[in-house]
Amino acid sequence: MPDYSNHLTVGWREWVALPEIHIPAVKTKIDTGARTSCLHTANYEIFKKDEQDWVRFTVHPIKDHHEVETHAEAAVSDYRIVRDSGGHEEKRPFIKTTLKIGDDSWKIEISLSNRESMKFRMLLGRTGLRDRTRVDCASSYLTGHKFKPATK
Repeated sequence: MPDYSNHLTVGWREWVALPEIHIPAVKTKIDTGARTSCLHTANYEIFKKDEQDWVRFTVHPIKDHHEVETHAEAAVSDYRIVRDSGGHEEKRPFIKTTLKIGDDSWKIEISLSNRESMKFRMLLGRTGLRDRTRVDCASSYLTGHKFKPATK
């Protein structure tokens, strides 16, 4: 049996940060049923930079708080067809960035897609969790206090 004692324990939902793309906090569903991770983008635009595809995008990291937004650019690491839980397929750009959860951080790959109708602005899938975490599916926010946006 593997030894998981040095793994970070996370709940089924956590607040995470993506510092390289200027997101200090985003409510994230820890989704072991999803292979890949996904970040909500209000829109994105693909452009060329040094002969490589890059993506420019806007993120509203807090649901129902559209006044809170961040703009970012990142190199596209790949394009892949992703099938959602309803079986719909979509070609998405992927980026690589640093994920910070609690006091730990590591590089992950994230697809960009419009998740406006979803409760969580980000899903953290199995590949982003692998070899670093264990999930306590009965708990939430084990890595820190719940983030509360300023009131309107």
